[in-house]
Amino acid sequence: MSARDAVTARDAVTARDAVTARDAVTRSYLDHASTTPPRPEALEALTKWMALPSADPGRVHEEGRIVRDAIEEAREQVADLVGVTPRQVIFTSGGTEAINAAVWGVTGGGGGGGAASGGPILCADVEHSAVRNSSARAGDVEVIPVSATARLDTTWLSERLASTTLPRPALVHCQWANHEVGTLQPVGEIVRLCRESGVPIHLDTAAATGHVPLHLSELGPDLTSISAHKLGGVPGAGALIIRRGYRIAPFVLGGDQERGRRGGLEAVPALVAFGAAAAALAADDQRSLRVEAARSQQHIAALTAAALSVDGVEVIGAPDAADRLPNVICLGVHGVEAEPVVIGLDRAGVAVHSGSACSSESIEPSPVLEAMGVDANHSLRVSVGWSTTEADVAAFAVAFADVVAGLRALRS
Repeated sequence: MSARDAVTARDAVTARDAVTARDAVTRSYLDHASTTPPRPEALEALTKWMALPSADPGRVHEEGRIVRDAIEEAREQVADLVGVTPRQVIFTSGGTEAINAAVWGVTGGGGGGGAASGGPILCADVEHSAVRNSSARAGDVEVIPVSATARLDTTWLSERLASTTLPRPALVHCQWANHEVGTLQPVGEIVRLCRESGVPIHLDTAAATGHVPLHLSELGPDLTSISAHKLGGVPGAGALIIRRGYRIAPFVLGGDQERGRRGGLEAVPALVAFGAAAAALAADDQRSLRVEAARSQQHIAALTAAALSVDGVEVIGAPDAADRLPNVICLGVHGVEAEPVVIGLDRAGVAVHSGSACSSESIEPSPVLEAMGVDANHSLRVSVGWSTTEADVAAFAVAFADVVAGLRALRS
């Protein structure tokens, strides 16, 4: 056997042993805020679709019309979930593309000194990196201050929008809910302020869609971004919702798909699954969504109680559950860093997330927690979803206490 073959064989054995060890431990997945497993309805729709002939939905033959019908059904299902008309829904490859399309569409791409209107983009540091980075590329950015709970300062925003001495903003960003600590933003007030001042407003609802009811037509934001894999679809699908009568330049060029608003052959399998997941949540006048949200809130309450029973643990973000997403809690753990806690929980079969740089692909700790004045290296985010069980909650309760106690014992 050559040296190369020996290395390959060794790596294969190592990988096999890792899989065997993983399977020997019952896993409890509590990182749904990063991505949630596809819902059974999404997988069923995906399986049915993959068994059918594929075709370009832009063609007039029967195969093309079948595909077109499937896309339009998915569009109606997504529109129904968020309370808009199907024509307002532009399908994208995900929430990140939808955000970039919103920024590009309003600013024309910017570059070299501000947005198309000559004014800055207003954006808080607690926004998702896709919002912050696409805005910085488009032009000048003014930071919206936030509270210690990650809530946007509406007084500051009101005064800034009313200013007659500063440049008129080109765009305002507001997340419906924070993706790391779950804080719900005053979206109604922020949309109202922007509409009254005539400044475009983009809402990032990736963390909130499927967890709290959205009635976008009643609210009236100009642009709204959604991600499919956050609510039980599959990766590769998202949507940009555009207010009726509002026009933006397309971000992706290359064809007349999506009524000329987004070029490129649609990712039909992912869109079909997206629609099925949305339909499952919207069923019975969104009763399914409300029931699931209530169950998530119960799980989070139990997880929080278990965590707070350990000395030196606190809730980061809004202390009142009514001011947070029902499926997310962020914890501060004193005395030990988050990375070894995440690793210890993982070894015990529990998957969670942390805002520390070591727990993600980033080389820097969470800017969200930094903006809140929180030490990201001691933070832990626990999030539940449609597939979470009481056994998952119990597994966390046991493992968390043991892991933290063990780490503190090592320090002492």
